[in-house]
Amino acid sequence: MISALESHLGFWLRFVSNHVSESFRRRVEALGVTVSEWVALRTLHERGALPPMALVETLGMTKGAVSKLVARLESARLITRESDPDDGRSQRIALSPGGKKLLPKLARAADENDARFFGHLGARERKQLETTLIELVRKHGLREVPVD
Repeated sequence: MISALESHLGFWLRFVSNHVSESFRRRVEALGVTVSEWVALRTLHERGALPPMALVETLGMTKGAVSKLVARLESARLITRESDPDDGRSQRIALSPGGKKLLPKLARAADENDARFFGHLGARERKQLETTLIELVRKHGLREVPVD
C-alpha cells in the first residue's frame, strides 16, 4: 500500500516552507534585493566587515556564486570593499551607508512575513516549533544557510 502524500511530515514542511519563502522573496525583491543578498547583508550587519571567503563559508555558497552576489551588491552600492587593516593585500566586504539604510526595511519585511505566517501561534507554540526545527537541523548536521 502507498501512503497518502499528506501523511508525510516532509510534505507539510515543504508546503509551508514554499509559501513562507515565496512570500518573503516577493517582499525583499520589492525592496530591490534577492533573498541571498538579504542573507549576505544581514550577515555583514551581524558580523561586521568580512573577507569574501568568510561569506563563502557562512552562506554555504560557492566562491563563484558569492563573487557574483558581492558584485551585484557593490553595483547597487549596498556594500563596499575595504582593505583589511591587518593585511593590506586582503580585502573585506562591509555594509555601505546605503546598505545600512536599507537593512531596517528588509528586517521589517522579514518580521512582517514571520508575523503573517506564524503570528497566530502563541509564544509557547512558536517556541516549540522553533525548538523542533532547531533539533532537526542539529540532528541532521545541516549547516548551509538557506538563501533561495
